[in-house]
Amino acid sequence: MGRVMAIDYGRVRVGLAVTDPERIIATALTTIPTADTMRYISDYCSHEKVDVFVVGDARHLDGTPSESALLIEPFVEKLKKQFPNCEVARVDERFTSKIAFQTMIDSGLRRKQRRDKGMVDQIAATIILQDYLSTIRNRK
Repeated sequence: MGRVMAIDYGRVRVGLAVTDPERIIATALTTIPTADTMRYISDYCSHEKVDVFVVGDARHLDGTPSESALLIEPFVEKLKKQFPNCEVARVDERFTSKIAFQTMIDSGLRRKQRRDKGMVDQIAATIILQDYLSTIRNRK
């Protein structure tokens, strides 16, 4: 069984998280510049088996696509084209950045550390991945 990789895609940065091979634990992987996303994912997949990509689905509170969705959709299509044998799932990412920031506060990080937007993106990707894993487990 391959890993699941979550992608919190943004205009400037992309947060990534992955599961262990048994798909039990979601772990923050890294934050990369958006321009390097496909290259990084290709390199990662060359040495780790990934079966599923989970991409955050950016929506407004009323459920309509947000402005970020205009950036995310072309990326999702490119991902499907480059990795045709992998499933691409979408998970609602509303509030993940706020939850990530609150997680940083709750874990005792100092104010200076909480300003690290890359860390927020990694934690947001981990939350997206945990939501996906919970949904899959609840279906079984």
